[in-house]
Amino acid sequence: MGKPLRIILISIGALATAIVLFLVTVFVANIFLNKSDQAKIKPYGQSVSVDGKNMNVLIQGKGEETIVLLPGYGTVAPGLDFKLLIDELSPFYKVVTIEPFGYGLSDRTEKERTTENIVSEIHEAVKQLNIDRYILMAHSISGMYSLNYANKYPNEISAFVGIDNSIATEDRTNVKIPTGKLKLLRKSGLGRLLFKTSGNPYVGLPFDDETKEQLRLFTLRNTYNYTHLNEVEHMSSNYKGALNSTFPKDLPLLLFVQGDDTLLKDWISLHEEQVKNSVQGKLVKLDAGHYLHHTKSKEIAENFKTFMKEIK
Repeated sequence: MGKPLRIILISIGALATAIVLFLVTVFVANIFLNKSDQAKIKPYGQSVSVDGKNMNVLIQGKGEETIVLLPGYGTVAPGLDFKLLIDELSPFYKVVTIEPFGYGLSDRTEKERTTENIVSEIHEAVKQLNIDRYILMAHSISGMYSLNYANKYPNEISAFVGIDNSIATEDRTNVKIPTGKLKLLRKSGLGRLLFKTSGNPYVGLPFDDETKEQLRLFTLRNTYNYTHLNEVEHMSSNYKGALNSTFPKDLPLLLFVQGDDTLLKDWISLHEEQVKNSVQGKLVKLDAGHYLHHTKSKEIAENFKTFMKEIK
């Protein structure tokens, strides 16, 4: 073996060893840091028993009317993520924020994340709280689940409010996300490393420092957990099942839609079509991104209160 070839092989071996040591270090560090982070998380809300597991809910406010608030996909801690909006609404309404399985402080589940299972579990939580009449408010993908919910339990819902709610279209029925790679990122600890290098996404938003820190910890705790990934795997079929579904015609609809550019064409016109199908429908366009409740909570609350007076 010539000297140049020997040097190349030694270099490749050293590089491979360094990569393996790096990956092992990241993996072991992630295990210890996960335990450390878990100890820093501060509990909130209360648990209700659903399907033999604990589902966390946060109840704030004592108004005569109740809002049941549902999060968008992957919201790491709904009770904290929606804090700004909850604070605006709770002086006038009783706000019940549901944390589905895999979200916030709720247990995870291996039960398939079909629309039917998710809706059934949320409804069971509402039943356990003895709430029989309420306004359903949903962000993002929960707006799509809400189509099933509203048609299944029409006598319980007095109005639906969408916060840039998802709408089933043919474009969404072919969603393909590499769940295997995401699972590897989480288990290997590389996901934590990527999050650390990219920074806390809540920095710059109008949350207090303690809430931002808790949201950071929940991001590391819940992102790409197996319940979330199972929901991703069912996303395409869940959208397909919602195609051509509409809310009950007599259900009042208030839809808040982002005015910024979106990845889905005709986003606003699709919501306008939803509103037209309701005898009492209204669309409010807000100049902000998808997470309207982070930056437009005051506008959402004010428009919502006005709408509720109008439909009465």
